[in-house]
Amino acid sequence: MEKGTINVQSENIFPIIKKFLYSDHEIFLRELVSNAVDATQKLKGLASMGEFKGELADINVKVKINKELKTLTISDSGIGMTADEIKKYINQIAFSSAGEFLEKFKGVEDGKTIIGHFGLGFYSSFMVSEKVEIFSKSHKDEPAVRWECDGSPEFQLEEIEKAERGTDIVLHINEESIEFLEEHRIKTLLTKYCKFLPIPIEFGTKYQSEEDKKAEKPVEPEIINNTEPAWTKAPSTLTDEDYLKFYKELYPFSNDPLFWIHLNVDYPFNLTGILYFPKLNQSYQVEKIKYTFIQIKYL
Repeated sequence: MEKGTINVQSENIFPIIKKFLYSDHEIFLRELVSNAVDATQKLKGLASMGEFKGELADINVKVKINKELKTLTISDSGIGMTADEIKKYINQIAFSSAGEFLEKFKGVEDGKTIIGHFGLGFYSSFMVSEKVEIFSKSHKDEPAVRWECDGSPEFQLEEIEKAERGTDIVLHINEESIEFLEEHRIKTLLTKYCKFLPIPIEFGTKYQSEEDKKAEKPVEPEIINNTEPAWTKAPSTLTDEDYLKFYKELYPFSNDPLFWIHLNVDYPFNLTGILYFPKLNQSYQVEKIKYTFIQIKYL
């Protein structure tokens, strides 16, 4: 077993991460699931280039709750990490100075804008956890490893046995964040933040009927997200029914829209999307939509 100290320039970095990294602590789930999706996409990219010749097999990202152990686990079958990669990407926090960080973002109300600039997505897990473990096996022919940290600058890193490629991030949820052990809460957050990520995300179980649910007869894992939303497809391949179905997926309690415009711009920048125009009940709303349409058309 190897022990060491995480490479940071201030012993106060973890209190900063825990208290000031985000305005909403719930964002941690989006960050960790996004990391898992990225790891899977990287492996698919290597496979497409012929640099990874193994089986992709089940590449779904899996989110699981264990109320008894008070853990929330995010698992992927992606590229994985070696011991050296964990030292490089986990143990070295992208800060030159904690003091500079606080000074630069002292007046920022929305802490969510900070993420993505400093490589801190993984460390958002410490906002809700008393301890975090990483179990990872690289796609390379190297030993699997386990990393552990309790929110202090100290960590543990050791070789372990792990049969399958990929990474499991295990969060030991703290008492202040016990809400994140509730299935409804996690499903709501996954739907909110991960609805259209490109890799299937499993959480919970689908049942064929209420009777099966009461009898706890699982049929298959429930996939939270839509990996191929309508805006990613060519307009020529979509019918009116497809557009309306997608609109209902976004706004299930709304009336059908009046019409829609499928945006697919390649120059001078890349833009894809679907602009829906809902039915309106008040005249001033009509004027507002007309103005919006003019502005979009002008741009």
